[in-house]
Amino acid sequence: MKYKFALKSLSFLWAGALIGSGSTFVIYMILARKLGPNLFGIFSNVLAISLIFSLIAGFGVSKTWLKLFGTEGWGGVRWIKPSLRVVLITLLCVILIVLLLTTFDFNDSTTKELLLLMIFHIIGYSAIELVSSKLQLEENYYQLALWQLLPNLSRLIIIASGYYLFRISYSIRDIGLIYVFVGLVFTFLGINQIIKMSKGEFSLKGHDINKKSTLSAPTIKNVFLEVWPFGLGGVFAFIYVQSDIIIVKYLAGDEQAGFYNASFIILSIIYTFPSILYQKFLMPKFHRWANHERDKFYRVYSKGNRLMLFCGIIMLFLVILLSNFFIPIIFGENYQESIGLINILAITLPFQLVAFSVASTLVTKDNMIRKVRYMGLVAILNIILNLYLVPKYQAKGAAIATVISNAILLGIYFYAARRYVFKDKNSTYDFQ
Repeated sequence: MKYKFALKSLSFLWAGALIGSGSTFVIYMILARKLGPNLFGIFSNVLAISLIFSLIAGFGVSKTWLKLFGTEGWGGVRWIKPSLRVVLITLLCVILIVLLLTTFDFNDSTTKELLLLMIFHIIGYSAIELVSSKLQLEENYYQLALWQLLPNLSRLIIIASGYYLFRISYSIRDIGLIYVFVGLVFTFLGINQIIKMSKGEFSLKGHDINKKSTLSAPTIKNVFLEVWPFGLGGVFAFIYVQSDIIIVKYLAGDEQAGFYNASFIILSIIYTFPSILYQKFLMPKFHRWANHERDKFYRVYSKGNRLMLFCGIIMLFLVILLSNFFIPIIFGENYQESIGLINILAITLPFQLVAFSVASTLVTKDNMIRKVRYMGLVAILNIILNLYLVPKYQAKGAAIATVISNAILLGIYFYAARRYVFKDKNSTYDFQ
């Protein structure tokens, strides 16, 4: 029955993620065709910038909740209110930074206006992530899937119906306003759930409700000490995954950024499935197993490595074989240059998929600080590679930098998992 429930829950999460990510994919497809490579490049750049600010705004609080409740059980409730204060502080800092960015001359007027509008998207993203963690802790996977697919689906419905049903010629500013509207809606929807959680009014799974903590509420300083590894980890992950779009935009131009983002979108759809498996479904369980069921933790890790390697190799060959066919159909004939880019980026699929499995073990116990150090080093390497390769090879340079960075990061993750997470297993390899 447990396996049946797990499979049913995971299937629902995947279905929700597929609809949500599929909605984003269709939005990009529509905008790529309607806006053209130049304006699509500007939009992609601003969306990438807003994502990194969203990560800074939340600063790992939502992921830290999974660790704290996995360790303390119901005692984790004492962390909610002070951690929400941290989110408010980081949100205010992010808003000030965005306002400052709009004063710089290297951003054109369109980029500046979009950045201002995306402030509301950033606020909405933070609310969505916090509520998502609550639903993960409750193992309410049906509502979690619905909660995460609705923002993207809402944007798709508005954009697609406007273009194709009502024949509205959306400007890039109009697209920004749609993101504002959806962000505000989900901010208000999320506030009530977050308030209830802060009062302990939710259904935490896997822990005895009678074993509540008698410890006092932590200070904001205590919260920062807990969240900073997860906060920096999210920022570093962004740098070596999506900062390429920003660098390509400023070093190679809007058109090259449009070509690069079109190819990256395809891979992001593939990453949806391992992301849901490890970050949404297994992550709360990993925090419990790391502390209480070590053998089970190791078995899931080893089997996951084998599964992700197999899937990564299969997807690598499928993308290379089919890219000439699906890129022109999806984005239009103007995106022929994206075919070469996605063929380069596809090389990273086996590395990236296995990294989902290995990296998920490094967020447990006290290993997150080590993981952040590794991510920081690779993020710096990625920026250096981009600054060297993009001026020479344009968007292809960014694709090469991504492949090199992901391969190195996976090697470091393997070393760390064997030495620090599973040292009690004395394993010589991680696919046994």
